[in-house]
Amino acid sequence: MGWQSGMIAVVGLVLAGCAGTAPAPTPVVDTGGVAASRLSEHVRILSADGFQGREPGTDGERLTLEYLEAQYEAMGLEPGGPDGQWLQPVTLTRYTPVAGASLRAAMDNGITVNLTGAAQAAVVRATYGDGRASFAQAPVVFAGYGISAPDRGWDDYAGTDVSGAVVIVLSGEPQDDRFNGDYPSLYALDVYKTEEAHRRGALAVLTLLPFQAGSADWTELLGYVARPSVQVVGVENIEASGYIAMDPIIGWIQSNDGDPEQWFEEAGGGSFRARRLDGVTMSLEASETVETIQTYNLLARMPGTERPNETIIVSAHWDHVGVADAPDADGDAIYNGAWDNASGTAGVLELARVLHAQGPRARSIVFAHMAAEEMGLLGSYFYAEHPVWPLETTVADINIDMLPLSPPTRDIAIFGYGQTTLEDDLARLAEPEGRVVTDDGRPDEGFYYRSDHFPFALAGVPALMAWHGVDWDEGGRAAGEPAYRAQWSTYYHQRADAWSAELDWRSAVENLTLLEALIGDLADGRQWPGWKPGSEFAAARAATDAARQ
Repeated sequence: MGWQSGMIAVVGLVLAGCAGTAPAPTPVVDTGGVAASRLSEHVRILSADGFQGREPGTDGERLTLEYLEAQYEAMGLEPGGPDGQWLQPVTLTRYTPVAGASLRAAMDNGITVNLTGAAQAAVVRATYGDGRASFAQAPVVFAGYGISAPDRGWDDYAGTDVSGAVVIVLSGEPQDDRFNGDYPSLYALDVYKTEEAHRRGALAVLTLLPFQAGSADWTELLGYVARPSVQVVGVENIEASGYIAMDPIIGWIQSNDGDPEQWFEEAGGGSFRARRLDGVTMSLEASETVETIQTYNLLARMPGTERPNETIIVSAHWDHVGVADAPDADGDAIYNGAWDNASGTAGVLELARVLHAQGPRARSIVFAHMAAEEMGLLGSYFYAEHPVWPLETTVADINIDMLPLSPPTRDIAIFGYGQTTLEDDLARLAEPEGRVVTDDGRPDEGFYYRSDHFPFALAGVPALMAWHGVDWDEGGRAAGEPAYRAQWSTYYHQRADAWSAELDWRSAVENLTLLEALIGDLADGRQWPGWKPGSEFAAARAATDAARQ
């Protein structure tokens, strides 16, 4: 393996199972570039049992933030949070459903069905605001895919008023060439559809899934949706959202003299327009217990010397998923999160060390350690809602989540291939190294919407995340692809994701070195990366163009 030996001594090492004070900072020495030994040592410490899986709101969070702050103080960076502090408070709410929620559908023929009753053809959550949802006899609108994208010549809502209605939408997005092909777009996401319906005044959104009530897939979904849900305070104000099985919607379409197959086909081709389901109303009573969680983003800053108000964000989430309810057969209950995302956290620390040692830049660089990514990118969403440094003059977000742990690769994969000009800048830097920028090779995963760069993208900030290459210098894809798949299945969100002296940091060093060059170019330059034609994030950036003139 390619792990480099020669660990750097650290005072006050965290031993398995210990608690108390975070380790003292690693001595800051300019080694001339990204060092595998430093990456390994940061990961070893942050993923130790004493950090208890780094769950927000726990002692593991305190240890993590103390460790990060000590590292930046030792480097000589300044706090980058609000009011000159290291920490940005992030207030979250955890919602847990109260038993007895009732979603009733009433038909003109006098029949009333409790969709959340014994047959359970729907599941609804009131995971917004005060955790209570109550309305009676609201009209019901079927809105196709629930997408309004004028830039793509698509508007399922055209001409239909859905204020005060329950909106039912198909899951995912159409297989139409106006979208992104194998890779999902923003418009496929539940969060987009909920926000779009809310913006139009809807009371609730139910996503229609291609399952029958009582099927194995539907039963699995019910268990998933019933889990506690955590949200950023104040981001969403719709009454409720949830899922509905095929059984009832088929009947309602037919009672409106419609052919379900034809409606769904039209919805997939863009000719369908949202329609009220006459003769159907819905009434809802649902509530949740609400618990406040206080967590923190940590930000360190290198102020720019010429244009300090122009900022490059380098981000990674510090959290993982904590401790299991019970130990496994080996007695292990801790999700140490070495790969996810102690490795990305270490990558940001190492980039900060190397870039700071190189001296001041024209623009500012903020090294941002985001909270609660595992709960739904919540620290990043909070920052996007409450930016410490203005988003309109934020040049880019370079995000790191799970560094590649493999031998060197010819490819440097990224999430969101084809979205921003940042990938062209990265490709230009990679070419002299004999490397090429590619997509992530996993369209089924929807990776671009699953890490901390996404809230920045949603706000219009060009965002890039490098990922794992699989075309190894020695052995090619034939060796690299199965090794990556095995790594994913063995370690992703598993208790086995722990530090080892045998981890191979060579590809991580390669990628970080390219990111170091990219960040340096952005920080010394005057260029403003942009979104490529057809990107669904371009309009949000264009709205603030005047701030960058």
